Amino acid sequence: MTISMFTNSPAMAATNALNKSSHFLSIATERLATGKRINSAADDAAGLQIATRLNSQASGMGVALRNVTDGTALLQTAEGSFDELTNIATRMLNLATQAANGTNSDKDREAINSELNDLNSEIMNIVNNSAFAGDKLFGASGKFGSGPVSFQIGASAEEKMELDLSALLKGDATSIINGSGTLTDIASGSFMGASSGQFDLKDEATARDLITAVKKSMDSIGEVRSKLGASINRLGHTANNLNNMKDNTNVALGNIRDADMAEETSTMTRHQLLSQTSTMMLKQANSLPGIAISLLG
Repeated sequence: MTISMFTNSPAMAATNALNKSSHFLSIATERLATGKRINSAADDAAGLQIATRLNSQASGMGVALRNVTDGTALLQTAEGSFDELTNIATRMLNLATQAANGTNSDKDREAINSELNDLNSEIMNIVNNSAFAGDKLFGASGKFGSGPVSFQIGASAEEKMELDLSALLKGDATSIINGSGTLTDIASGSFMGASSGQFDLKDEATARDLITAVKKSMDSIGEVRSKLGASINRLGHTANNLNNMKDNTNVALGNIRDADMAEETSTMTRHQLLSQTSTMMLKQANSLPGIAISLLG
């Protein structure tokens, strides 16, 4: 080995080894501190791009899941209103059937008419005032009465669901008892008073007309509830699929982005030892020029 005052190749080699060990030690420490394998584009440029897309997709699906939850709550509110309309219509049908019997007196029909009017008032209340988050649901200006309602059920623009009940809820709905099967204004059936807009079952014939009208309206209610129920079920399946895709996307994201803690701990320990030994060897190498001094004596 050449002894030189100006060039200390062992010291330079030890310095290079120390720099490399310090560099890898710094990377391992950062990964252990953050829990991520990729902390900057320099760590893995292609991996960072893929991870960014996966993270964006997973985040979008998380928002879509909240949309599905909100949409389900909206539809369940609407379906609950129609469930009560079904109960009221069933009671009306029972009253009309009772009124169609010839054993009733005028007083009996008067009592039946009174209950029918009260039930119809509650129908008007439900249809006109049912709301979700302060927005009316039915009627011409309601969410379902003014056109299709669109639900964003995914992270892409194509993933949406539309529900259009406007054909069944056309007009400013005030009653289901109209004989046409749609939720529109009260029709001038024989069971209605000529000018009062109140029920007036005068005889068995008008009661039977009401039976027919209520059954048609119950068919309309059933159709609306069927569409609402089908949409609720679809959103349930949508939520299951979104959860599955989100979980698997997060797994794929973790495989690319997350640090292997066991591996990084081993790497840190190895480079800590290398850094220490490089420091010791650098100290030894720096003492070599002193041999040249001793030769002069």
